[in-house]
Amino acid sequence: MTKQTKKQMFALAAIASIGLSASTVFAQVKDVVVDGKGEIPYVIDGRNVVARSGAGLCWRTGYWSPAAAGTAMAGQVPVGCECDSDIVPKDKCGAPAPAAAPAAAPAPAAATPKPTADKIKLSADALFDFDKAVLKPEGKTKLDELASKAKGIKLEVILAVGHTDRLGSDSYNQKLSERRANAVKTYLVSKGIEANRVYTEGKGERQPITGKNCADKLGRKKLIECLQPDRRVEIELVGTK
Repeated sequence: MTKQTKKQMFALAAIASIGLSASTVFAQVKDVVVDGKGEIPYVIDGRNVVARSGAGLCWRTGYWSPAAAGTAMAGQVPVGCECDSDIVPKDKCGAPAPAAAPAAAPAPAAATPKPTADKIKLSADALFDFDKAVLKPEGKTKLDELASKAKGIKLEVILAVGHTDRLGSDSYNQKLSERRANAVKTYLVSKGIEANRVYTEGKGERQPITGKNCADKLGRKKLIECLQPDRRVEIELVGTK
């Protein structure tokens, strides 16, 4: 084999190696589409695609846990295989990819701001009248404070989750919780928050706080008062300081 031929073969091998590395990097930032069943531990958009930060990190919701990351599915593997691969057991994520050839050590990178999550629970009675999804004046005041706080950080996402008490049908309460969450989003957008930064979700009556503490025999007025903690909107801000 001539020296020229050997040089060409080495050059082709180098190009193939570069192409492989580029494909690997691209795969690391691919869209992660969840099945949309059960509790999803990450923020998702209308396409069921997991929302990411500018650094490619998956944004966790208040329902995130190691167990949830390993059980909520994205196709054939848990969603945590892409978002939290250091937490989800390797055997759940299939066979590991072949090890890449050792690369030269990269230059030290500048420190990246750490994400900060500030979860706030707002009573729905402070935002809405009973069985309503129209913001009350005192509810707007609370959201004004929230919008001001959001402008004090480099905002990545706001997650607004509406909840109801158990009074009424499941389907009605689901829609009511969604309307309340959307009312919060509409108001925050009117205060200068970008619409694509605000994700909404309705949980209906599925996540009560009161549990079995409020007996139906109390009578309707007292029962409504007892169930007040269940009628709430939970808002989580995620960003960097």
